[in-house]
Amino acid sequence: MVYISKSFQGILNFGAKREIFENARELRKNETEAEKILWNVLRSRRCEGLKFRRQHPASQFILDFYCHEYFLGIEVDGSIHENEDAKQYDQNRAVELEDLGITILRFRNEDVLNNLTEVLQEIKNKIKLIQSGAIQ
Repeated sequence: MVYISKSFQGILNFGAKREIFENARELRKNETEAEKILWNVLRSRRCEGLKFRRQHPASQFILDFYCHEYFLGIEVDGSIHENEDAKQYDQNRAVELEDLGITILRFRNEDVLNNLTEVLQEIKNKIKLIQSGAIQ
């Protein structure tokens, strides 16, 4: 007998291990101000009627925000992501996530805090590209 919820969970989270779920739970408790602001406009299907999840486990990673319908991950980065080691890690991580079929959008905290309208427009534009089949 197959339990759909367990099967779906494996697909939804790309086989993430228990530790990843625990880390995601902790991150939800300690979100940044930029993450709080963006979550407020993504949650409850407020963006294009799409379901977004926050601090979502995917394989060995945790995505700040994730829309499973379009395999779209959104990352909101602080200044730590500006150093070369972090940039290299982020690039490698993006490649691995893209290998899973997840498209990654990346924003700086300052962009979310100061230009939320433009951030939302970029998210909507990316969704339209995915819907049109221009991005797979």
